[in-house]
Amino acid sequence: MAKPSFPPSFMFGLLFSTFGVILSAKYSSITVDQSALLALKSHITHDPHNFLATNWSASTSVCSWIGVTCGSRHHRVTALDLSSMDLTGTISSQLGNLSFLARLDIHQNSFQGSLPIELTNLRRMKYLDFANNSFNGEIPSWFGCFSKLQKLSLHLNNFVGVIPSTLGNLSKLERLNLGGNQISGRIPNSLFKCKELKFLSLSSNSLEGSIPTEIGNLTLLDRLKLGDNHFK
Repeated sequence: MAKPSFPPSFMFGLLFSTFGVILSAKYSSITVDQSALLALKSHITHDPHNFLATNWSASTSVCSWIGVTCGSRHHRVTALDLSSMDLTGTISSQLGNLSFLARLDIHQNSFQGSLPIELTNLRRMKYLDFANNSFNGEIPSWFGCFSKLQKLSLHLNNFVGVIPSTLGNLSKLERLNLGGNQISGRIPNSLFKCKELKFLSLSSNSLEGSIPTEIGNLTLLDRLKLGDNHFK
C-alpha cells in the first residue's frame, strides 16, 4: 500500500504552525512573569535609588531587569534578588505566578504586612530570604509546602505566634533563621525531623519551656543559636 504524500507547501505550513504554537507559549509564559513583577513594582511605595522605577519597564526584556535572573532552558524567571535596595512596600499576591522561581531574596529592605498565601504556588523554591524587613503576623504554616526548600531566613522582622509544626515537612532544609522576632511558645518536636539542618537560629524571641532532647537528632548541625529567650 502506497504511503500518502503531502505537498511541500503543506509540510511547511504544518512546521510553521507548530513553531508558532511553541513560540506563542514561550512568550505568553514570560508575559505572565512580566505581569507578576510589574504587580510587585506597583506595590512598592518607596524606591529611593530608582532601581525599579527606571529599569523595570514593559519596553525591555524581563530577563534584563535589575535583580532578575532567567533560566537558559525555559527563559522563565528563576531568581529574584532585591536585597539591600532600601525598598518600602508590600508583597503582591501575583508574585505567586512566577512558577519557575527557585530563589527569592529581599532581605534588608522595609517590606511590611503579611505574606500572601499565593506564594504557595512557588513549588520550585529552594532559597527564601525575607530577613531584616517589617513583616508581621504569624509565620505562615504553608511554608511547610516548599518541599525543595534549603534555606529559610525570617530573622529581624515582627513575626508573632508560635513556630509552625509544618516546618518539620522541610526535609531538605539546611538553614533556618527565625531570630529577632516576637515568637512565643515552645520549640515544636517536628522541627527535629529536618535532618539536613546545619544552621538553626531561634535567638531573641520569647520562646519558653525546656530545650527538647530531640535536638540531638540533628547530627549535621554545626551552628545553634537559642540565646535571649525564656527557656528553663
